[in-house]
Amino acid sequence: MKNGRGAFRLFQAFGITVWLHWSWFLALAYGFEVRKGVYQSPGWIIAEVIAMFCIVLLHEFGHSLACKQTGGLADEIVLWPLGGVAFVQPPNRPGAVLWSIAAGPLVNVILVPILFGAWFAVDRAGLSYYHPDFLHFLLRIAKINLVILIFNMLPIYPLDGGQILRSLLWFVIGPVRSLYVVVGIGFLGAMGMGFLALKSWDMWFGLIALFAASRCWAGFQQAKVLGKIEAMPRHKGYKCPSCGEPPFQGGFWTCNRCMKPFDAFASSARCPQCDQEFPTTTCPACRASNPLAAWRIGPPPL
Repeated sequence: MKNGRGAFRLFQAFGITVWLHWSWFLALAYGFEVRKGVYQSPGWIIAEVIAMFCIVLLHEFGHSLACKQTGGLADEIVLWPLGGVAFVQPPNRPGAVLWSIAAGPLVNVILVPILFGAWFAVDRAGLSYYHPDFLHFLLRIAKINLVILIFNMLPIYPLDGGQILRSLLWFVIGPVRSLYVVVGIGFLGAMGMGFLALKSWDMWFGLIALFAASRCWAGFQQAKVLGKIEAMPRHKGYKCPSCGEPPFQGGFWTCNRCMKPFDAFASSARCPQCDQEFPTTTCPACRASNPLAAWRIGPPPL
């Protein structure tokens, strides 16, 4: 079991470890209860849950593999009753974040014609009379995939739609203001979902509303921290060749020989304590490493 998350390790693929949260089994039991009588054979309920599990898993792998493609970090996926969470850390660039988020719903877009096409083909083949459960199963998973796609594309943070909106706004108003905007929209969306949950007495919809509200609050706190970081003094005349961010002033780099923090740009990438020289300098924003000369804007000083 994964410490602190109550999740069991399932497998690893493409360098990504997949975990299953224990509460997923509660959802399985709940699914059996509400789906009684839908199929002639209860085995199809198990098949439906497994199919939904696979759809969510493919969606999360879309996020993770896209993040890896941008040079980011993505090594874990946790599946739980309200969906899945891909722990991705793309480079701090709006384009990289946009692709990492959009790739998940793109998987569902690709699955839409495949799943509905399979249902249509089986129906046209006349198998519905002999295998009605199979036909109903195909239609059911096709609709589940479509619902996952539509729900995730709602412009409510932290849903994919909200994070895609934030990435697009990032190009125009920057990372901090864009996060404040989508968090505000997210709070309104969470309140709306909570109202609908109370009106319909839908437990799962209520849990989703609570989760969305908690993540919006976390996003609000993150925006405050990012705002403070953005206001910190920067070195003029330099910018990261990978993400374009100017470097901070201060001891944000640590010497791997004497373990003392130092300012790489104030000391020309040389530790002032032990005189260790560093051939490359790592960007605190995107973690990319480049030679100090590549950071310089304009001609080198005389």
